[in-house]
Amino acid sequence: MHAELSPVIAATAQWLTRAFPAPGGALAAALCEAQARQAVTVAAWLRYPTPMDAALVALAGPGGSARLDWVTGADAAEREPDGHAWRTWVDEVLVSWAACLLGDPALAALAVTALADGHGTAVEADFRRLLAPDDGDRRAAALLRHPDLLASVAELHQPQLLDRLKPGRTLIA
Repeated sequence: MHAELSPVIAATAQWLTRAFPAPGGALAAALCEAQARQAVTVAAWLRYPTPMDAALVALAGPGGSARLDWVTGADAAEREPDGHAWRTWVDEVLVSWAACLLGDPALAALAVTALADGHGTAVEADFRRLLAPDDGDRRAAALLRHPDLLASVAELHQPQLLDRLKPGRTLIA
């Protein structure tokens, strides 16, 4: 992973886990966050496959969560008047792509396979919670993986993800 993507991945995963929180305690929250982070990581590697891409998003900034907050009906400014700086690092496209992956296991598998092909390594094991969640993972991320709840966010940039995953397309590592 390119170091420049770390703050974008962290903020984007945080947005997802706040928008679709885990029911239960600390363990459920940690399992939900792990799944969100894995989905966002796959999305980030697909969207920003080269070090130059990662550097450019770090330089220009990912855009923030304002539109996502509006689409989901969240008013972040009222809830967090002093703690909203992390929201500027949220990448709307990554949220949308991660939502697509979390809501569609077949699409997630296709995306991870595309990463493995592009990176020349077997990365599937790194994304076990995304690809093969156990019962505890499913319970912890019941909202995060619910296709109907994710639909408004997933639909924002789903066509671009599907275009990126066209068979025969190779990724640059």
